Amino acid sequence: MAKKLYVGNLNYKVTNASLESLFAEYGAVRSAQVVMDRETGGSKGFGFVEMADDQAAQAAISAMHDRDVDGRRLVVNEARPREERPGGGGGGFGGRR
Repeated sequence: MAKKLYVGNLNYKVTNASLESLFAEYGAVRSAQVVMDRETGGSKGFGFVEMADDQAAQAAISAMHDRDVDGRRLVVNEARPREERPGGGGGGFGGRR
């Protein structure tokens, strides 16, 4: 069963392709995505890698967590499910009428 990993403290120059190649030596990578800032289009410094199975995921965590890559110590662990955020919420029209 596939397992999704969180990869933090990435160098801002890391791309989806380079992230995938970093993890490919530990097993089959189903996907690799660097999270990008909507406004600037630049990397946010973290991403997610989906490994094909648990064994590959554990090997990747063991090998990559706290490893220096491009001058930055990576944080690699099993990704947690996305938390639900409250929707909508005020528009901030607090002025006088």
